[in-house]
Amino acid sequence: MIIPFRKMHGLGNDFVVLDARRAPLPVTPARAAAIADRHRGIGCDQLIIMEPGREGADLFMRILNPDGSEAGACGNATRCIADLAMAEAGTEAVTIRTISGLLPSETLPGGIIRVDMGPARLGWADVPLAREMDTLHLPLSADGVSDPAACSMGNPHATFFVPDLDAIDAARIGPALEHDALFPQRANIGFVQVLAPDHIRLVVWERGAGLTLACGSGACAALVNTARRGLCGRAATVSLPGGDLHIEWRVDGHVLMSGPTATAFTGMIELDAYPA
Repeated sequence: MIIPFRKMHGLGNDFVVLDARRAPLPVTPARAAAIADRHRGIGCDQLIIMEPGREGADLFMRILNPDGSEAGACGNATRCIADLAMAEAGTEAVTIRTISGLLPSETLPGGIIRVDMGPARLGWADVPLAREMDTLHLPLSADGVSDPAACSMGNPHATFFVPDLDAIDAARIGPALEHDALFPQRANIGFVQVLAPDHIRLVVWERGAGLTLACGSGACAALVNTARRGLCGRAATVSLPGGDLHIEWRVDGHVLMSGPTATAFTGMIELDAYPA
């Protein structure tokens, strides 16, 4: 089976996008992992499958990590798919559904895409954590980092606060933190340096993907957790290795994420060439 694909990215967080809205595609976890491989496949941080809309959404977005596992949220991918869907429909708003819920999206001036990522979930069972505890202070530490805060943005996040982000070896300590027993579904691990009340720096070790140039849901979680600690306001620029996102935590609990998208290239892929 030979089908078209699109390679897109948000701030360098890159995706292979397949369209299964007209007919299902035989994409297994093993096949997704093979396509995501940067040496033997196309290469991406996540494989995105567009499926027919359901339950109040214009389309359903399935998110598969490079290890084949399914993710509940991906902010940068949501912006990409929203941009694509709005261009197809000739509209300035679209609603996307993932396994974690609805994500209303719109186009702002200058081609910026804004997504309502839904409410930040702050309860220990919502993250989820392995046992009841205060999500603002977790009993978790690694070399040079400790005392993170946690929340869910449709997927689990833990945020560590550090004075110097450049001194943190996220690639070395991220894997063990992701798989810590405190996180029964693993977790995305963020490292934040506060630059100003309206500006923070962030590096994310992403669950199932590793270090990425940007993580949209991670930026949302970082803003929420930093604001909960009283270290920044409820709106800020979040600077990631791939560029900047603007995040706002509204008083109703919803988190808005704004940023650019891009299509890198398009092509054709022979699905049967990858292991099922």
